[in-house]
Amino acid sequence: MIDRALLARPALEAAPLLLGAVLTRTTDDGPVAVRLTEVEAYGGAEDPGSHAFRGERPRNRAMFGPPGHLYAYFTYGMHTCANVVCGPEGAASAVLLRAGEVVAGHDLALRRRGGARDRDLARGPARLVVALGIALADDGADLLGGGGWSLDPAPEPAEAVRGPRVGVAGDGGDGGRFPWRFWIDGDPTVSAYRPGGRRRPAGAARGPGAAR
Repeated sequence: MIDRALLARPALEAAPLLLGAVLTRTTDDGPVAVRLTEVEAYGGAEDPGSHAFRGERPRNRAMFGPPGHLYAYFTYGMHTCANVVCGPEGAASAVLLRAGEVVAGHDLALRRRGGARDRDLARGPARLVVALGIALADDGADLLGGGGWSLDPAPEPAEAVRGPRVGVAGDGGDGGRFPWRFWIDGDPTVSAYRPGGRRRPAGAARGPGAAR
């Protein structure tokens, strides 16, 4: 199991350390494990791409909690995305789980995903959540506390590549302000890059690709 102290670091430090780690979710249907190949870091009040940018709300409360817990949110009225809460309690930072490789429970993940290709089973934040069987009701779950969850470290450090986050307005196509996406170079499960569009007005619905 990953040491909770590692996740007590700021999200920008913790994010690359999660590459190659294996998240396992066990439900009544059985376990599915995903090796993480792509993640994004999100801060708090200093990060306009973060859900915590305007402070604590019922929706983002898990982001302000202790590290090692799950922050799950619903987006576009159809998808759930999953984040690992990082930093000290109250700091409101998290790492979005963008993509991974299913390394256990392949048949169950395949059924959940409706027969997708192996490389696409958990390629993208919404697909990863479906493959693992994570639901919005899991928001706040302790990923390090057992009870059907485990988050195990990579057997060896992964070679991380760094660039702009996906679909986040204001980050800049060159990663100018927030080059806070990390991925394993050359891994086929890493999702395609999509730059952010115009920033939406405050209170408007926001799409996937950020712990916003």
